[in-house]
Amino acid sequence: MTFRRVLFVALFCCSSVAFSQDMASFEKRITTRKLANGLTVIICERPEAPVFSFFTHVDAGSVQDPMAKTGLAHMFEHMAFKGTDKIGTRDYAGEKAALAKIEIAYAAYLAERDKLVNRDEAKLKQLEKAWKDAIAEADKFSAPYNNEFGKIVESEGGEGMNANTNHDETNYYYSFPINRLELWAYLESERFLHPVMRQFYKERNVVIEERRMRTDSNPIGRLLEQFTSASFAAHPYHRPTIGWMWDLNSFSATDAQNFFDRYYIAPNIVLTVVGDVKASQAMPIIEKYFSRLPARATPDEATTTEPPQKSERRVVLREQSQPIYIEGYHRPDYHSPDDAVYDAITDLMSNGRTSRLYRALVRDKQIASDSAGFSGLPGTKYPHLFAFYAVPIPGHKPEEMADAIHAEIDRLKKEDISDEELKMIKTRAKAGLLRSLGSNEGLAFNLAIFQARYDDWRELFRSVDRIDKVTKADVRRISNQIFVPDNRTVGMIEFAGGPPGPGAPPQGGAQ
Repeated sequence: MTFRRVLFVALFCCSSVAFSQDMASFEKRITTRKLANGLTVIICERPEAPVFSFFTHVDAGSVQDPMAKTGLAHMFEHMAFKGTDKIGTRDYAGEKAALAKIEIAYAAYLAERDKLVNRDEAKLKQLEKAWKDAIAEADKFSAPYNNEFGKIVESEGGEGMNANTNHDETNYYYSFPINRLELWAYLESERFLHPVMRQFYKERNVVIEERRMRTDSNPIGRLLEQFTSASFAAHPYHRPTIGWMWDLNSFSATDAQNFFDRYYIAPNIVLTVVGDVKASQAMPIIEKYFSRLPARATPDEATTTEPPQKSERRVVLREQSQPIYIEGYHRPDYHSPDDAVYDAITDLMSNGRTSRLYRALVRDKQIASDSAGFSGLPGTKYPHLFAFYAVPIPGHKPEEMADAIHAEIDRLKKEDISDEELKMIKTRAKAGLLRSLGSNEGLAFNLAIFQARYDDWRELFRSVDRIDKVTKADVRRISNQIFVPDNRTVGMIEFAGGPPGPGAPPQGGAQ
């Protein structure tokens, strides 16, 4: 929920030919409706080209992963592209029965595998073979292409089909020619109405390889995972979105279906459509298809509240790789009345070559190749971290990065930023947002996110008033309140210099 996004939309509405210059005119182009089942639809008429973009926001991310089943939210995102009971199958009746047999066989295999005592290795091999044989049998019912859903979208002119899962949410999006609106409504509603867990365990292997590539085989990935886990002792933010390896090798298609049934319900979804659409024509089509989604009660979103941090925490990895330094400070969630102040600090410290951290560490002291500070680690929906990082150049160590960053933080605490800096923060934000969100995709994203978080997309505009009220005193106040040693978690990679010998320190770990 950065103030850059907020300010852009306000400016865009004032400067674009497509949007008139006042709020009332902008509202005339947006139609919002909550369907009878609880799903929220936002349509923004933007007749600049015969295309439209959509954004489906599901208010469920890895924070909602059950214990011992981390990675399920991300895993279902993968499965949402595997088709339905009508797309991607040769014979769904036969496939459904075959998929049920896989789950029975897998449950038997797990029961033996996870025995703490008296595990029968010979029996375990037999059960594993039975499970894999059941998978092979079910695969006979799949369509010849592994991605039938995606092939339909692409063959009908779809562009940019993708999805993402993070700690806070899961999102789906692509763009279509306007004459494919009803096809899109059918496809998008069907995959959330009749998903099929086909080829689940093969796709799970894809996710396992993704984890190996991005985390297990990547020093920075390992550091970020351990740093985040150390930063959050209680809140689910300490769990990786990709999932822990044991959980990836354990959860089942049945678990994924249960996750879907619990969270992929109409009240948990916000759908935005932006482009050359008429709400009077598009809304009946959307209602026709998306009103079919179940109207169950929204799941309880209560999570463990992270207790105040009372001492500095440190994570040090000793690797034969590029050193890096990162530190994070706990801050409130996006509902905080000071949210815009954190965005101002981010811009001041990190936006471009004139930012304070770049000038101090990269240009003047010449000890780092990059340095910045930012909010939103690992998410924004719940209280999270404001983080600073620096990448030392050869001949310099992570500890030097810490000293230089702390010197800049002390400046924030002791000295008011200048009038010119405060002015430039807002000027740069305007320019950056005009470049980044002048598209159907960007607008669809922002409308969905703000509607989901505030239950009113108009917060895009109301937030501008809060941004305008940020003062130099606010920056000093927040810096002194948040950037204190006891609220700090430190992570770093130290160059090991070679394979560890006898008696050498371990390759990584929390301290």
